[in-house]
Order: sequence, then C-alpha cells, then structure tokens
Amino acid sequence: MTDKQAYFHSLYGSNDDPYALRTRWYEQRKRALLLAALPQPRYASAYEPGCGAAELTVALAERCDRLLAADFSPDAVRIARQRTAGLAQVEVARHRLPDDWPAATAAFDLIVLSEVGYFLDTAAMPRLLAACRASLRPGGTLVACDWRPDFEERAQSTDGLHAALDSLGLARIASHEESDFLLKVWCDDPRSVAEREGIR
Repeated sequence: MTDKQAYFHSLYGSNDDPYALRTRWYEQRKRALLLAALPQPRYASAYEPGCGAAELTVALAERCDRLLAADFSPDAVRIARQRTAGLAQVEVARHRLPDDWPAATAAFDLIVLSEVGYFLDTAAMPRLLAACRASLRPGGTLVACDWRPDFEERAQSTDGLHAALDSLGLARIASHEESDFLLKVWCDDPRSVAEREGIR
C-alpha cells in the first residue's frame, strides 16, 4: 500500500472527515447496520485496521473492553487519536497491511475490516486471510463491510474480496447486500443469536 500514501494524504491532510462519516446519513446508516449485525453485545478484544477518521472506532469502543484501531495514513492516525482521546480502552497505531498485522498481540474476539480490504492487491490477500484466521479467537467474529462501485484506487473488487473471506472456513452468520455496499459477518460458532440465547 505504499503507492497509496499520496492518495491518503490528499484525503486526510487538510480534512479531518473526508468521507463525511459524521454527517452523511449513508455512513450513519451503514455503521448502524454493521453494529447491529454483530452477534455478541460485547467483545473483550477487537482489531479495526483501516480505521480512518475513527467514527466506527468510537461506536465499537462502546462494546469492547479493548480496541486496537489502526490506519496506514499518518494523517488518519493523528485524527483517530484525537477523536478517541477520551476512550481509555482504545489504542490507535499506524499499520500497513498485511506487513504490520499485530501477530504478536493476543488473539482478537472481533476483527472489523471496513472499507480497507479492497486497497490490497491479490498478492497480499493470502497473507491477510492467514492473519485474520490466526488472530481470531475460538468463537470470535470477523466482519467485512465494503463499498461496491468502482473507483480508481481500488485494487480488487468488493465481491472478490468477500469471496476470498468466505474461503476461510468460518460460518457466515449474517449478510447484507445493497448496490452501494456489501456487509458480511463470519464466526467459527455457527449458531444464530437466537440459538445463543436459547430462544430456539
């Protein structure tokens, strides 16, 4: 992703919310759908690479005991640290995927890949997939949520990315598809939320 440095600097260098995450209904609604799709009310340890301006990070923090958020862009990392300054459970780091995946960190109960995977080329995908699988605790949750229309900086399609994540062998427990974005949730505990709560 080193070739994307200028692109991300053009986004975050002079704007602390270049995608209007705080103000666009599209973004607010998508974030709410992602949060509602999580099968557990709370997670002990979560990882969110590609956190950007950290609006999703702030929302995830309400449901996580510990949340490691990261981004490739130093500008985004600066903004994310400012946005989460009052959240003791959140750590923000600069990570370039897949090289800087926190393999030495304790495994995660939740991994959120939101609007980040399609920046990785196909050569990087096997390492990303392996990192996700190796870092996910038993019973843990993996989420991907991605924009579907094409754009110049995209390295692969959203549908291709999600098909690759489907190959991890985890149970897909939720899927939401629109022309704008695709949201999927996987877990190695295949039970539905109702089954987990003994309703069925």
